Amino acid sequence: MQHNSSPVAVEAAPDGSPVSAGGASLLVLASGNEGKLRELRRLLADLPFDVRSQTAYGVPAPEETGSSFFANALLKARHAQLATGAAVLADDSGLEVDALGGAPGVCSARYAGIAAGDAANNAKLLRELRDVPPALRTARYRCVLVFLGAEPMPQPLVAEGVWEGLISAAPRGAGGFGYDPYFLLPDLGLTAAELDADTKNRLSHRGQALSRLRPLLAAQARAAPLPA
Repeated sequence: MQHNSSPVAVEAAPDGSPVSAGGASLLVLASGNEGKLRELRRLLADLPFDVRSQTAYGVPAPEETGSSFFANALLKARHAQLATGAAVLADDSGLEVDALGGAPGVCSARYAGIAAGDAANNAKLLRELRDVPPALRTARYRCVLVFLGAEPMPQPLVAEGVWEGLISAAPRGAGGFGYDPYFLLPDLGLTAAELDADTKNRLSHRGQALSRLRPLLAAQARAAPLPA
């Protein structure tokens, strides 16, 4: 697949910073995942960012060749920033199952194949765990967020979040996406797919990572000096 390396046209403020309607700073999510877009928009609702998916600018997803969540998040952030010239937030996240040696890990979105969807990925996960007792189905969601500003930065802003749980034998709940219907939270007796949006955003790996990144994003939005 050929990628266009020339930045796409985005609206700019007088100082050259990309902006959106209402004067909010444009923040491009380096993903085409609508579930992630919904969650991050909700989590950033009180900050002056207009969060848009890279697909709104015709930016294709790059090949994820990194061996870690951080490597893939940085790769995606640089790809989207080069294509749009805007500030970018990249997320790389996935499920780590202890009985499977940490799989599916960085391959979570394509566990059952490049074009596999949630149903196929979950079906493969259950097959791999069919002989594993419930108590040994320990797992966690891990998320790494990487922020790159519209202007050059000495280094990216990075935050990580981890959410512990178990893999259930049957799906429960209609919310969320990915492995959420099977990701059981023992303390609550609920799967991630059974949580309301506010509770999920407070507890989740993505919510934890963003809560750590928020002070730096708020400083960036105010154009204040970022902490060292």
